Amino acid sequence: MNLRNLTTFILAGGKGERLYPLTRDRTKPAVPFGGIYRIIDFPLSNAINSELRKIYIFTQYKSLSLHRHIREGWNIFSRELGEFIDIVPAQQRIGEEWYQGTADSVFQNINILEEEKPELILILSGDQVYKMDYRRIVQSHIEKKADLTISVFEVPVKEAHRFGVLKLDEDNRVIDFKEKPSEPMPDIKNPDVSIVSMGIYVFNLDVLIKTIVEDAKRVESTHDFGRDIIPSMIGKFSIYAFRFIDENKKDTKYWRDIGTIDAYWEANMDLVNIEPLLNLYDRDWLIRTFQVQYPPVKTVFSWEDRKASVTDSMISSGCIISGGNVKHSVLSQNVRINSYADVTDSILFENVNVGRYAKIRRTIIDKNVIVPPNTKIGYNLDEDRKRFFVSDNGIVVIPKNYIW
Repeated sequence: MNLRNLTTFILAGGKGERLYPLTRDRTKPAVPFGGIYRIIDFPLSNAINSELRKIYIFTQYKSLSLHRHIREGWNIFSRELGEFIDIVPAQQRIGEEWYQGTADSVFQNINILEEEKPELILILSGDQVYKMDYRRIVQSHIEKKADLTISVFEVPVKEAHRFGVLKLDEDNRVIDFKEKPSEPMPDIKNPDVSIVSMGIYVFNLDVLIKTIVEDAKRVESTHDFGRDIIPSMIGKFSIYAFRFIDENKKDTKYWRDIGTIDAYWEANMDLVNIEPLLNLYDRDWLIRTFQVQYPPVKTVFSWEDRKASVTDSMISSGCIISGGNVKHSVLSQNVRINSYADVTDSILFENVNVGRYAKIRRTIIDKNVIVPPNTKIGYNLDEDRKRFFVSDNGIVVIPKNYIW
């Protein structure tokens, strides 16, 4: 398997509308996660750990912070050695339209395929959290002599309507595909689960070019891999599923498509459990990122009558816990928790300052927010809804740069 004959495309242009207001000022792959990371760090780290060295990132929606993050944290390759991570913003290379869908973003950059002529193309989503060795799916694709291989994950049947669902034969050949079906499609091997697409594809070059060119001519198409390209290929090409092999080293496979505020909050809370579901501590499969050079965490646990505690939480560099309490929460860099403040089951982004006696519960606070003293958030959702977005499960979101 010669990985130099493979090119990786990471699709990172999505609006992430269901993550609003976290995506009000940034694209979904640039949303912070786990204190120090951005969501895109996960597919990028997987690619680097899989020894992939030719990577294009297609961007579009509010991508400034994403571009800055890639430039500052991922400028690690030498073009002279044929290795690169290149950002490709929407450029209207082919027509007057911006990227219309996942397949259209590849079609509008078809010049890359025509000039480089890689044998295989690995297509990834830039907004999922998981750990995967992509060499395994590439090897499976080659061994099966497939035209397209789709990485798949098992979910409970009742959750399958949120994904693209596949029907497989005994050899994992794809015989049907429906995007977000209204009727359940249980797996033939286990009727309690459905097999869903992870949005990870390996294409042969000629097949990818043929299908995206034909799709571009269809007026009725949404130009999306899940809605249009894959269904149109069923019965015409050799399509196989690759059942996800996790590098997370846990009993349960971990893959999160963080599409909503509730899913985002739950994925972060996964990290602060006594036994975290996502293993960030494996030195053999590091997740890279960019970090500003803040000083170490400082805590003031007792001063006069001020007493503080930090339990079951992730605290990033530059944070100061000065006589406050933090429980089961994720704090990004340069956060300050002042005396007598209480933060529980919450996610605080960079440069948040929580004033004295403030009480924060089940809340996401975006960056650069100063919470006034004595403020209560997450305790009266009816009052919170008058000012902030509140999710279906009662998670309050305070937007970036909010001023009381």
